[in-house]
Amino acid sequence: DVQLVESGGGLVQPGGSLRISCAASGFTFSSYWMCCVRQAPGKGLEWVSCIDSGGGTTSYADSMKGRFAISRDNAKNTVYLQMNSLKLDGTAVYYCVGSAVGGTSFWGDAAVVANIKPLGQGTQVTVSS
Repeated sequence: DVQLVESGGGLVQPGGSLRISCAASGFTFSSYWMCCVRQAPGKGLEWVSCIDSGGGTTSYADSMKGRFAISRDNAKNTVYLQMNSLKLDGTAVYYCVGSAVGGTSFWGDAAVVANIKPLGQGTQVTVSS
């Protein structure tokens, strides 16, 4: 069975940093883009970032560019999201998703993201002073 286990969330002050991880199993991890989405309280899913199968190409939502960095370790079947300069609106449950595509033209479409069904339980990130 496909499993995605997110971890590393927690409480962080505005302007702080946090790295979350997602461990994958049950599929050929190194063949897929891996993407992160998040869901803030009372809101729908929002795309955050994607990384291609080899780790050489990344894409980010505009509001995350320059602050977030996605990476992966195919030997460990794990994807990481380094989040810096976190803002209050970063409070959300963060999920990882495997995908056949990773471009902004796909993931930047809110209607597409709204239909995503994350398999993992997510990890809670709370940005608060």
